[in-house]
Amino acid sequence: MKPDDKKVRNIGISAHIDSGKTTLTERILYYTKRIHAMHDVKGKDGVGATMDSMELEKERGITIASAATYCEWKGYEINIIDTPGHVDFTIEVERSLRVLDGAVLVLCAVGGVQSQSITVDQQMKRYKVPCIAFVNKCDRNGANPFRVINQLKTKLGHNAVAMQIPIGLETQTEGVVDLATMKALYFDGEMGEVIRVEEIPQSLLEEAKAKREELIEAASLFSDELTEAVLEERGITAQLLYSALRKGTLKREITPVFMGSAYKNKGVQPLLDGVTYLLPCPSEVQNVALDMEKNEEPVVLANDSEKPVVALAFKLEDGKYGQLTYIRVYQGTVAKGSTIVNVRNGKKVKVGRVVRMHADQMEDVEQLPAGYIGALFGIECSSGDTFVSPGVHLTMTSMFVPKPVISLAIVPKDNKSQMAMAKALNRFSKEDPTFKTYVDPETSETIIEGMGELHLDIYVERMKREYNAEVTTGNPRVAYRETITQRADFNYTHKKQTGGAGQFGRIAGYIEPVSDDEFIFVNEIFGGAIPTQYIPACEKGFRQSMAKGPKLEFPITGVKVVINDGASHPVDSSDMAFQAAARGAFREAYLRAKPVIHEPIMKVVVETPPEFQGAVMGLLNQRRGMIIGSQDEGVMCVIEAQVPLAEMFGFSTVLRSATQGKAQFTMEFALYRQVPQSIAEKIALEVAQNKKSAA
Repeated sequence: MKPDDKKVRNIGISAHIDSGKTTLTERILYYTKRIHAMHDVKGKDGVGATMDSMELEKERGITIASAATYCEWKGYEINIIDTPGHVDFTIEVERSLRVLDGAVLVLCAVGGVQSQSITVDQQMKRYKVPCIAFVNKCDRNGANPFRVINQLKTKLGHNAVAMQIPIGLETQTEGVVDLATMKALYFDGEMGEVIRVEEIPQSLLEEAKAKREELIEAASLFSDELTEAVLEERGITAQLLYSALRKGTLKREITPVFMGSAYKNKGVQPLLDGVTYLLPCPSEVQNVALDMEKNEEPVVLANDSEKPVVALAFKLEDGKYGQLTYIRVYQGTVAKGSTIVNVRNGKKVKVGRVVRMHADQMEDVEQLPAGYIGALFGIECSSGDTFVSPGVHLTMTSMFVPKPVISLAIVPKDNKSQMAMAKALNRFSKEDPTFKTYVDPETSETIIEGMGELHLDIYVERMKREYNAEVTTGNPRVAYRETITQRADFNYTHKKQTGGAGQFGRIAGYIEPVSDDEFIFVNEIFGGAIPTQYIPACEKGFRQSMAKGPKLEFPITGVKVVINDGASHPVDSSDMAFQAAARGAFREAYLRAKPVIHEPIMKVVVETPPEFQGAVMGLLNQRRGMIIGSQDEGVMCVIEAQVPLAEMFGFSTVLRSATQGKAQFTMEFALYRQVPQSIAEKIALEVAQNKKSAA
């Protein structure tokens, strides 16, 4: 049976921390009869939200891993991925948006467009994901959905337009006026499951008419039929209005905004209607694969279940029954018992169990047709691998993976913990591309790297709980970089004679700083001063030198190497000799090029009540922070600053005590900047002491 593609929606729910994503998903599942009781995120009833299935998520009341589920609404099948809001788990949002066709951007009616909303919006832009917005928490003090719509326009550049107006705000929240049908919607019953449709209250009629005019004006840009109806002053049906809005939403040129309060069970059902009316079905989104046989030429995939399979593994999970691989099928059908090929390593895989996920529960299915999201069991692969039918040579582009900015040394307490820790690290680094681990060759310590303190904190906690690995952690380390500040020439000869064939290679040229790239290698050799076959060896030698700076052994970045002369020997020259010559040449020039240390600078956004504004700015200044701006937004004051990561450890505790627990902050990587001389000397001293203690 060929599924009706028009009736499928793959959506993600993403937002800033504490905007109510998980609560909204919980309500959606209840109204679509996927669950029969609602639970709170904080787990007051000891249960926790359905989508937060991890123990840690229930305890902390945050989402850590994105969870997938599906439900049905008025004959439409909706696949939903609930994503985390914390920037430390940004890869979860990244990989979800990579495989989704549409998204719901959830915003708080009080907080509005916050720092993480901006990050999520950039991710949506990266993958060209059409979205609709939902202004949540209209029941909170200080709620103002129209201010949020204005922020969507000014801060994110969205052509945002209200689909509804609220009937009462804060404690008076009763329902919404639907501007498409011009009816008032009230949500009755214990859980808001009964929708009562009435005429618009007289007090709101004028405002509703004015807002509907704005909506029609914005939508008419996308439909000639609607424009004609406006000019001829014909009655405009909801159907006609939705059809125009849909065209604009799919082009990402208009953002329809719904409003309500998920916690108070108001406004969720109209949002579901909005998802089905306005967001794309799989065949309306253009998905491109690269043809490996034709020099990675782009190929547009057809959302057709009869064609050869192309599917992307976007997330891995190690469950009690083995590895679970989440896949999105772009073309063809992945069926039980069929054979598929992993493009990365060419291995053939027989599909055993095919399931569809509902948070941490699963349902066996016979097949996953094109446009569907599901999971496979017992298949060895990595996150971002493409699966195809045998004989097909297409690959999907993988997702953008940000580089880690913080590392931590972990030491197991005993041999048993050592084994458990190795198992855990192997699994975590496979599941999460932003989590890296390696053994420091000098200190022999195991180092883990990630996106922030919370990120590493969660993984250490999971090691203890899920693997019984008792580990102690060292002080967090910052991912410093070294770079050069001026041009320096080199002319280096590598000569070695130890009986038999020797080693000989001479390289001349210069190194200079480049701001955008990590490493550029330019070959300006003429007349065969260095034979062509040895040029790659020269590049390899320089690249090896970039891994660890001679100054403080941090990775080197931002260097352009130009070679323009050299010499070789007919017998003694070899790849090895030229690699060694390149390393020697780099060492020689590097110290003359005035090297400096760069440190990661974080964009820190603090939301605080205005009475603590001075205290918070003082805290940021003490931490070498540079205040970029501060503004009052409703009842809160928002301060944005750039602060070195090295100064941000333990900031949450200090901030809480300075503001009576009323302020919160988010932080994400912004850029690398040169370290002041006094701090550089301190870092050099620390490095020397660490070497001493390791020896």
